[in-house]
Amino acid sequence: MGKSKSSSVGQYYEITMNQPEGIEPFLEPLESLQRLLSRFNERGVIIGGAAVSILGKARYTEDIDAMFLLSIKDIPQLLKAASEEGIEPRIENAAEFARKSRVVLLKHVISNTNIDLSLGVLPFEQEMVERSVVHQVDATLQLRLPTPEDLIILKAIAHRPKDMEDIRILADKYQNLDVARIEKWVKQFADVLEMPSLWDDIAGILK
Repeated sequence: MGKSKSSSVGQYYEITMNQPEGIEPFLEPLESLQRLLSRFNERGVIIGGAAVSILGKARYTEDIDAMFLLSIKDIPQLLKAASEEGIEPRIENAAEFARKSRVVLLKHVISNTNIDLSLGVLPFEQEMVERSVVHQVDATLQLRLPTPEDLIILKAIAHRPKDMEDIRILADKYQNLDVARIEKWVKQFADVLEMPSLWDDIAGILK
């Protein structure tokens, strides 16, 4: 890993190329999504399977997920900026759906890749952006991703079988995880969601 530079949001690292196998079909939509994120002062991160493939190990994913720190009042501006980057709504009344669900359902037109963009507001989501890191994926593509710890927290909340496997992949690769941070946030979400097993189910993986 090369030397780090300061950034207005999160951190910036000059690192060796880290383009995982199988991510090639997503490079163009990821580049468009990162440009869209840059239009909003980098106040967001790319998450989901694409982030796991870059931070951990390449795996199959059908779409791209991201989280932007935007309010529902920003939805019209977001949709306009997305259109200028070749990203369009993939359902009718996408703005209305987003106002109700805080999820904007989009599609990168040229590649026909679905993009699910959630509008973050929680303290954890704000911290995740503040701690985020820009990764150099290839010679021209840089992507803002969460730290491995914060990606594990997201995966623990989602808690599907593939999320548990993603946690194993990340835990195997990163031997010095801040487990206390993961435990703190997962237990908080477990209380709110009334799902006490969220932490217990992953604690053994992280030891």
